[in-house]
Amino acid sequence: MKQEAMDRTVIGVDIGGSHITAAAVDVAAGTIVPGSMARKHINSSGSAEEILQGWLEVIGEVRSSLPAGPVKVGIAMPGPFDYENGISRIRNMNKYESIYGLNIREALAEKLNISGTAISFRNDAESYLAGEALSGAGRGYKKVLGITLGTGLGSAVCEKGVTRDVNLGSSPFKGGIAEDYLSTRWFLKAYAERSRSQVKNVKELAKLIDTDPNANLVMQEFVQNLAAFLLDFISKENPDVVVIGGNISKAHKLFLPDVKAILHSNSIKSELVTATLGEAAALIGATGCWRPQPEYLPK
Repeated sequence: MKQEAMDRTVIGVDIGGSHITAAAVDVAAGTIVPGSMARKHINSSGSAEEILQGWLEVIGEVRSSLPAGPVKVGIAMPGPFDYENGISRIRNMNKYESIYGLNIREALAEKLNISGTAISFRNDAESYLAGEALSGAGRGYKKVLGITLGTGLGSAVCEKGVTRDVNLGSSPFKGGIAEDYLSTRWFLKAYAERSRSQVKNVKELAKLIDTDPNANLVMQEFVQNLAAFLLDFISKENPDVVVIGGNISKAHKLFLPDVKAILHSNSIKSELVTATLGEAAALIGATGCWRPQPEYLPK
């Protein structure tokens, strides 16, 4: 790798509820360096030492693939988290309890033997949308809304290259919060209540749609929930496009056409598209503070 390329290469990291993924990111191009991605399962209920060691192994693996020299690290991290100071505020969420209050920036900087100023943190949903807005399904649009449907519900807005987390997963919805109705756990609970049987995940439920009326009814209920949520979100923000990502989006053929029809009947003109970058989106977005240009490139 030439020095010029090295100077614009940052290690992007995505911390999930049960994994870490990292790769070298060319921040000028907004792309992953081929062959640099590493991934590892993490026991998020483990000790702080166990969790940090797992993270360090993956970051170290990517670092070892780069030429020797100064390194910068951008980390996409789920909230609640003090992103400016690098301190975990995750509590009572059945994950990462042992690192609550820990200064992650200081701990990683010490082990990696780099300055704390070489490590930045960014909300995971915000990172995901920033990556899609720069290099994926949201590229070229002035205003992009993004949601990630999976273990939780992530939400962010990107306008002319400035991306912000909006945390709508915690917003009031149907007597609870939106995440209660737009996440994997809702699917599993709704199917169990209807069928008196269980599925492991949404992928397994999707396979039953054509043969199990209960699975079909659950999916139709999800359509109504997602359409109601998006109708409110879009009406407030008036975006050019909505990018939908996360593991549940892999079943988009089963729900997105019906959601689009409902929104269209309510005079919503914003485009709805599925994310295209997968895990790479959060890695690219996490390195945004070192990007030489904004996260908006006109078509």
